[in-house]
Amino acid sequence: MMSLPFYQRHHEHYDRAYRHKALSSTVSQYQKETKSRSALYAQGSAAYARGSSAYRHSSAGFSLDSSAAYSHGSSAHDLESAAYSYGSTAYDHSAMHSKRSAAYSLDSEALSTSSAAYSHASESINKLAAAYRLGSEAYSLGLKNSNLMIEDQSYKMSPKAKRAKQSLISEDKENEALDYSVPIFTGREVNLSGITDTEEERIKESAAYVAKRNLFATGEGVSVKKVAKTTSEEEHHEKKSRKVAIRESAERVAMKKTLEETQAFHKKLNQDKLLHAPEFIIEPRSHTIWEKENVRFNCSVAGWPEPRVTWYKNNVPIDVQAHPGKYIIQSRYGLHSLEITECEFDDTAQYHASAMNVKGEVSVYASLVVKRYKGEIDASLLHARNLSLSPFAVTPHGYASRFEISFVDKFDVAFGREGETMSLGCTVVINPDIKRFKPDIEWYRNGVLITPSKWVQMQWSGERASLTLTHANKEDEGLYTLRVVMGEYYEEYSGYVFVRDADAEIPGAPGAPLDVQCLDANKDYVIVSWKQPAVDGGNPILGYFIDRCEVGTSHWTQCNENPVKFARFPVTGLIEGRSYIFRVRAVNKAGVSLPSRVSEPVAALDPADRARLRSHPSAPWTGQIIVTEEEPAEGVVPGPPTDLQVIEATKNYVVLSWKPPGQRGHEGIMYFVEKCVAGTEEWQRVNTEIPVKSPRFAVFDLSEGKSYCFRVRCCNSAGIGEPSEATEATVVDDKLDIPKAPGRIMPTRNTDTSVVVTWTEPPDAKELVGYYIESSVEGSGRWEPCNNNPVKGTRFICHGLSNGEKYIFRVRAVNAAGLSEFSQESEPIEVKAAIGGGLLPAAPSPPYDIVVLESVRDSMVLGWKQPEAIGGTEITGYYVNYREVIDGVPGKWKEANIKAVTERAYRIQNLKENMVYQFQVAAANLAGVGAPSKPSKPFKCEEWTIAVPGPPHDVKCTEVRKDSLVLLWKEPVYSGRSPIVGYYVDMKETEAKEEHWRSVNEKPLQKKFLKIGGLTQGVSYVFRVRATNQAGVGKPSDVTDAVLAETRPGTKEVVVDVDDNGVISLNFECDQMSPDSKFIWSKNYEPIQDDPRLNIDTKGGKSKLSFKDLGEDDLGIYSCIVTDTDGVSSSYTIDEEEMKRLLALSHERQFPTVPLISELAVEILEKGEVRFWLQAEKLSGNAKANFVFNDKEIFDGEKYKMKVDKNTGLIEMIMDKLEEKDEGTYTFQLQDGKATNQSSLVLIGDVFKKLRDEADFQRKEWHRKQGPHFVDKLGWEVTDECNVLLKCKVANIKKETHIVWYKDDREIMVDEEHDFKDGVCTLLISEFSKKDAGTYEVILKDDRGKDTSELKLKDTAFADLMNEVCRKIALSATDLKIQSTAEGIRLYSYVNYYVEDLRVGWVHNDTQIKFTDRMRTGVTGEQIWLQINEPTPQDKGRYTMELFDGNTTHKKAVDLSGQAFDEAFAEFQRLKQAAIAEKNRARVLGGLPDVVTIQEGKALNLSCTVWGDPTPEVSWLKNEKSFVSDANCILKFESGKNVSFSISTVSTQDSGKYSIVVKNKYGTETSDVTVLVMPVSGQTDTVQGHNQNNKTVSKKKKATTTSKQKEGGKKDFIKPHIEEITATEEKPDPNEIPPVETEKDTKSNQQAAKKTSGKAGVAEKMLQPTESLDRQAKKPPEKAALGKPH
Repeated sequence: MMSLPFYQRHHEHYDRAYRHKALSSTVSQYQKETKSRSALYAQGSAAYARGSSAYRHSSAGFSLDSSAAYSHGSSAHDLESAAYSYGSTAYDHSAMHSKRSAAYSLDSEALSTSSAAYSHASESINKLAAAYRLGSEAYSLGLKNSNLMIEDQSYKMSPKAKRAKQSLISEDKENEALDYSVPIFTGREVNLSGITDTEEERIKESAAYVAKRNLFATGEGVSVKKVAKTTSEEEHHEKKSRKVAIRESAERVAMKKTLEETQAFHKKLNQDKLLHAPEFIIEPRSHTIWEKENVRFNCSVAGWPEPRVTWYKNNVPIDVQAHPGKYIIQSRYGLHSLEITECEFDDTAQYHASAMNVKGEVSVYASLVVKRYKGEIDASLLHARNLSLSPFAVTPHGYASRFEISFVDKFDVAFGREGETMSLGCTVVINPDIKRFKPDIEWYRNGVLITPSKWVQMQWSGERASLTLTHANKEDEGLYTLRVVMGEYYEEYSGYVFVRDADAEIPGAPGAPLDVQCLDANKDYVIVSWKQPAVDGGNPILGYFIDRCEVGTSHWTQCNENPVKFARFPVTGLIEGRSYIFRVRAVNKAGVSLPSRVSEPVAALDPADRARLRSHPSAPWTGQIIVTEEEPAEGVVPGPPTDLQVIEATKNYVVLSWKPPGQRGHEGIMYFVEKCVAGTEEWQRVNTEIPVKSPRFAVFDLSEGKSYCFRVRCCNSAGIGEPSEATEATVVDDKLDIPKAPGRIMPTRNTDTSVVVTWTEPPDAKELVGYYIESSVEGSGRWEPCNNNPVKGTRFICHGLSNGEKYIFRVRAVNAAGLSEFSQESEPIEVKAAIGGGLLPAAPSPPYDIVVLESVRDSMVLGWKQPEAIGGTEITGYYVNYREVIDGVPGKWKEANIKAVTERAYRIQNLKENMVYQFQVAAANLAGVGAPSKPSKPFKCEEWTIAVPGPPHDVKCTEVRKDSLVLLWKEPVYSGRSPIVGYYVDMKETEAKEEHWRSVNEKPLQKKFLKIGGLTQGVSYVFRVRATNQAGVGKPSDVTDAVLAETRPGTKEVVVDVDDNGVISLNFECDQMSPDSKFIWSKNYEPIQDDPRLNIDTKGGKSKLSFKDLGEDDLGIYSCIVTDTDGVSSSYTIDEEEMKRLLALSHERQFPTVPLISELAVEILEKGEVRFWLQAEKLSGNAKANFVFNDKEIFDGEKYKMKVDKNTGLIEMIMDKLEEKDEGTYTFQLQDGKATNQSSLVLIGDVFKKLRDEADFQRKEWHRKQGPHFVDKLGWEVTDECNVLLKCKVANIKKETHIVWYKDDREIMVDEEHDFKDGVCTLLISEFSKKDAGTYEVILKDDRGKDTSELKLKDTAFADLMNEVCRKIALSATDLKIQSTAEGIRLYSYVNYYVEDLRVGWVHNDTQIKFTDRMRTGVTGEQIWLQINEPTPQDKGRYTMELFDGNTTHKKAVDLSGQAFDEAFAEFQRLKQAAIAEKNRARVLGGLPDVVTIQEGKALNLSCTVWGDPTPEVSWLKNEKSFVSDANCILKFESGKNVSFSISTVSTQDSGKYSIVVKNKYGTETSDVTVLVMPVSGQTDTVQGHNQNNKTVSKKKKATTTSKQKEGGKKDFIKPHIEEITATEEKPDPNEIPPVETEKDTKSNQQAAKKTSGKAGVAEKMLQPTESLDRQAKKPPEKAALGKPH
């Protein structure tokens, strides 16, 4: 069964590919006639038309034979119906063309002859055939020329007026000129002989008959009769034709039998006769309706195969997805309908349904007229009435299609300021100018019709239309449209008007608010709303003042004392029956703005009274209103109102709305409103004095932040009815939040002075009023508003910009709560025209990869790929050129199509067989036609005879992710000699060679899509598809573009959702949309069109596909693609398992349970009380809860305290104490409307016992906490200084509270009282070690009681603590450093302090070091070191110090090799030499005092010991002068070490400073002694400096050395005359190089240390290979107190 190829849709020249081959060959012979004979075609056509009419009128003379001949001719027509396309189309064009119109009057003689021939048709059937041949011959002569006309003027086949709206439909449509192109029929190749004598005659007969039927179908044959006949003759001929028609109907009964027999005969000969063209059984009828009404067009069509019906509006296909909810198209069992919901004025148009199958296409038309209310009189009715009386009545094909309305001297974008007068004008030219038919001039602002008022004046001079704004305000800003209406046809012109703020009276004051309206008015209040201004004066707006004025007065009263921020305010205190106007002023810290434009007057009346007003105001200037009441009738007590709900809630008021009760009798009813605080049942009546009459009421005087419930009662003369159901709890607060900032600000070029700015709606935006846009010249920092009236939508054209400047833009949203934050600033954009002025071309780039999809003898089907750059807007079509290539030389390019084709495949007709062609394709968009593609490779036009199918085409990738994608393709145009049975998909990496193609699927795919997985992220791939049939696998498709396997940032997936009503939906969101983007939903990758089981709703960047009744028919893959994006797409698969899950979830939502946040649980409260509780997600005011224990309901009382919080959904029950009899099952049962739920908790056995014990314990704990107590028990932590801190947290402390610390039951004495800062008590233990192990206890006590806490630090607990101490010590270790000493090289690191539990090991080049006398380790104070004595090159390498804390090994490493080793070794050599020099230098060991005091005349003897190697030289100085031995002073130097100084008798001249100087090659040292001789007479004694009682202070020796540096050396420990050495222990600086100690023997050193008084500082201990680090010196005495409290 044949189907129409997709690339032949919507084209008027596709029939040649499928026409009869024999007919094609014959018609080609007719086309070779010369153009000189083309004029005869028009004559023959006219003659044929006249003759056929005469034949129809004289059919009474027909015999049965002639009837049979007629039927045979009709059958011949059906068999070769393809010829119809040539005759009808050619005639249609020739009849419409002005140059052909004169041909109808050229040959009246031929006309008469033809008419006579047909009038005597009853004499002989041969004459009938001759008459047919006459028309056929004339047709054949003009065919060639008319064919040229088809190519040149194909776009003129169906002229239509722009938006023609036909309302007056002629009753006699058979005589109308329908003025539309006759659809093309196609057929299959069938050879049937025996009907006529020859094949040529049969073809001519069929073509002539089709041409004749075309003339009668279009009505053109009747419309041109005026050429040869007068009007009276024509009317007489019409009447005669009707009489003949009556006789013809009688003839049909006799003819019917013969026709049926003939048709049955042909059906047996050819099965194609089972196919028949579409035929409309029921045609749609025209409608005239009012606005906002729905309309439905219905039709019924027959045909085989089943025709496909497409609906059109003004010849444009209706796109349901582009207007979701607007159009509903249904097709069921041959009955087709188009429903248009909520019709608007713009829906006035001509609609038609087109039915198509392989046998042809047929269309039926209907018109829709939508009337608009215009006050009491509908102007459209006047138009219709005037048209019906006028000879120029507008019909669907009358003058309305011929009016040409143009605008001259048009108004441009206008800029004004508040208070100014602005005028818009335009000259209107209408052609033809019909004086009796005047146009209607209408003005619109933002699509809303403008009516004259004191603010707006309109004029129409007959040629020029103008609109004047007498006092411009920001409310007047918007898009103004001038509409000129001529009957049912109109033209429009639009321009934007900008109105800026007037200059503020106070500098810095904000702009005036705008659009002040009265939302809700009652007898004592009016709710006023307004829009915030765009200009705030540079300071934030603090609020708004609302003023009111009674109509008829000029006194304005301020309604609020404090500024309000919410742009909605209730004005109360009004006088019933009077009218008021309102205005609003904005205020900031600079001052108050100018007032807004006043609102429309509103009367303070009950809405019900306003609806029943019977008379106009008695005094319009005062606004007083007379109210007439209806007479009440007796009735019954009304029932409760229904559907009570809170429709608006702010912190100032709450607005209620409800529906009247069903039971109310015939009497009018009024209402009482009641309120109560949520959670209580204390109802208070709000309107206590007078009941309200309308089902809407605002409640004031509510406490902000509280929750209220409301209900309403009805009343009449019979009494007050029952209350309605209460509303849910409503919090009195502004529920409307300030919107968030818009996103994705994107400017694009428009004109030389304007830029188009688009943005995305802020998330979770509610009740948006619009948006304000601001612009700023880049770098200026000054922002100017682009609009002063909030614009709706997410697109705006900013006018008035400077050409060539770069601008940035920002946007903020507005609602009643306020203005949002500004969006992020856009990218800078230079203002210049979009087309030609941009950096990127406006027209699309060339298409590419042109391939041949099918080839026959005289036509070829091409396919190509979409351009890479589409120019910023969607592509509207493609243009194809071709040229012949003869012997490799290309010819001139020729156009293949005049009308752009929308598909990326096209059949080129009228090619020469066996000729080689090249092709090129150009794409077009709104900017124009882009550059053509490069010429394709040459293709030969020949009949494809291969058995395998052709290549698939339009292969594309979608849903690209990092490891998968979906490949889509279309079936080949050429299917081969047998049907296609499947497809194979091949893939390879982009850079791989051709031999790396591999097949994705082993078995052929039946579907035309495949999800390919297993891709490698970041790798680029290409794909191709091959089709297969019974003969084999065909050619592969063109290779796809390279696709990179990656999931782009921000990629979103289709999400399934089930709402509260059980509706299952698929949701897709896109934040990368452009203004032209659309959501396209598909099922199994076939676009979804008019599926009654689905509903698609798209809003902004979100689209939802809902299932009306999910079932097995809905199983499949649902995908969504967003057009005009960079491949945004996703899919969701619904299989049987997923369907079951969704249906179960939907059932749960449809039949709800009370949702629980938490199930029934139990907990112990602070005093030991037992609390049972559960929480529901949401509870209404009618929710109930039952409490059950062991299947018996329990109630609130002394034992059980029950509470239900409907606001939070919390339900709880509290018991004071658990007893043995309380063991069992507890159940909470919930009911909220229809929803129910319950939750149980079983407390038996061990569970109950554990809970009871916990309650008892908690009760005791509560009593304990009444006095001082521990919140956190005693614990420990190790500080960063490696000290141990015992701490606990206490509470309920007062000044008299004492704290006592104990260790092993012995009180620890502390120096300071605890201050309990931050409720924490601490005890610090420094240098924690094994001696500190034990049990620690702390006691709190005062007059209220005491509490204790104990901590055992023994065994495992102590080990854990020591491990943590060691860990902290290890972490405190510094990096290893290298130090050279006189003995060798030392590696060392410092820690905070050292304990024995920290195990130290050293590793050299990954080998554990075995310690010897040359390689030894130890610790000195906080320094851990490794000493390498007499280092050698073998000691080079990496050294690692390992500190093991009991759990973890911490490492510190240093590299002792290369330059580091060389430098350290050199320093060691230097220090070694320096040590030798220091050891052997000359020095004074002791014996000489510093000062000697002696009496004159006594003897002085001084002696000392010197040392040096070699033996030093000794000399003496007196008062810095050389001094030698003499008779009085004897100087001796004996044994190389003993020096003596003797004066036998001293005198005062001997006083002075004596110096002994010892010197050898290693150095010199000087020792001084001062001798004071006192002049005293007496006995002479001998004074020896070394044994007398003279006081000796510390010696100062001056030593010099021949070495360059002596800092590294250390004095010898051997000091014979020094009895005591006092040293203090200081912590070495880690960065200081410590002194080098020469240790020859460890034991001797220890002995030397023991000789001291125990006060020696820090000694060293060597670390033997098998022992741990230890201290060598004695530990200091233990202090009385272990630490200091903090």
